[in-house]
Amino acid sequence: MSRPETATRLPRTGAADASRETLRARYARVRSASEALCETLETEDYVVQSMPDVSPTRWHLAHTSWFFETFLLERRLEGYRPLDPAYNFLFNSYYNQVGEQFSRPRRGLLTRPTVRQVFEYRAHVDRSMLELIDGASEAALDEIGRLVELGLQHEQQHQELIVTDIKHVLAANPLHPVFRQALTAPEVVPGRSRWVPHEGGLCWIGHEGDTFAFDNETPRHRVFLERFELASRLVTCGEYLEFMRDGGYGGAELWLSDGWDVVAANRWKSPLYWIEREGEWFEFTLGGLREVRPAEPVCHVSYFEADAFARWADARLPLEAEWEVVAADVPVEGNFVEDGFFHPIALASDDKKGAPRQMFGDVWEWTASAYQPYPGFRAPEGALGEYNAKFMSGKFVLRGGSCATPADHARATYRNFFPPESRWQFTGIRLAR
Repeated sequence: MSRPETATRLPRTGAADASRETLRARYARVRSASEALCETLETEDYVVQSMPDVSPTRWHLAHTSWFFETFLLERRLEGYRPLDPAYNFLFNSYYNQVGEQFSRPRRGLLTRPTVRQVFEYRAHVDRSMLELIDGASEAALDEIGRLVELGLQHEQQHQELIVTDIKHVLAANPLHPVFRQALTAPEVVPGRSRWVPHEGGLCWIGHEGDTFAFDNETPRHRVFLERFELASRLVTCGEYLEFMRDGGYGGAELWLSDGWDVVAANRWKSPLYWIEREGEWFEFTLGGLREVRPAEPVCHVSYFEADAFARWADARLPLEAEWEVVAADVPVEGNFVEDGFFHPIALASDDKKGAPRQMFGDVWEWTASAYQPYPGFRAPEGALGEYNAKFMSGKFVLRGGSCATPADHARATYRNFFPPESRWQFTGIRLAR
């Protein structure tokens, strides 16, 4: 039996069919965006690793360059010479078919290459990539364009990680340093969340068409959904404070067994980055320490916390298919990294009859769906097949993007995934029933 075409080929992209100039411009734009995120960092900020899941900023900048070097330059640019062959080992994340990797929890122990050398590495790769794009034949440009787009989408994932990881790094400092003088949204009082009904039935989910998607978003397939309702907005900090004050963290009855074990072991009493002082709650943000604002979406909660809150609220978390069929009819608009808030913002108003709001941006929304392959999924052959498929165990799917996500990186079919105890990402809650 032959494999589905979507499983054996990289997704087609608009960039692959565009002109060289368009491809060059997109490459330069995404690569420069990574460096722009780092403009306010001091050299010391680039090298710290505050926990095993966090990588130093310097590592992100180098690894994304390694990706282009490994999957494009070394294979497709004649005469290409790596700047330093040792980088293949230092900056390989998890691709076993490429070679061995330096231990992830020890990335913060590396003092060399220096930050300056990493930027030199990026410049070396950028010059070679533009040489590859300019010299490619018309026949080769299509396939190269697809690989370039995959590399750029990969870099955008790491742009988000640069933001989330440096927040964890700075939060470990009792001086509460400021990453960026972030914009401040007006304080509002959100209306009561309402329920938006959906008839369910036989629905299509998954990516189709020639625009970019990761392999785990395919193949498009049908699912049957019972009638359901989705909350019109995200759960707010004020609502989560009610859960806390009602003893949400005080007893096991609301919690999954694994979740209660995690809460007890880590002595969780609030979302990550919340600090209680004399009975008042403060929150560390990328703009510094400030009071918790009740109208803003709650963020930095784990799947276990999201699930417990949903039980307390006499609701549940949505299935990823429920989320997607609703999001498919909603414009991809919201609070993304380019907006400059670097934090979720309150919903200023609500259309009392329209579709749910805040579906994109602000926070990644936990779903009740385990991260598993879609029916008919087959990972691409070779090392790139390791990109998503081998992580389909022990994780839950999140949808929608966050305030750290690039705007053109979000789409209704995007499947993010993390272990249920993770909460250093901008993760939040939308209810369903």
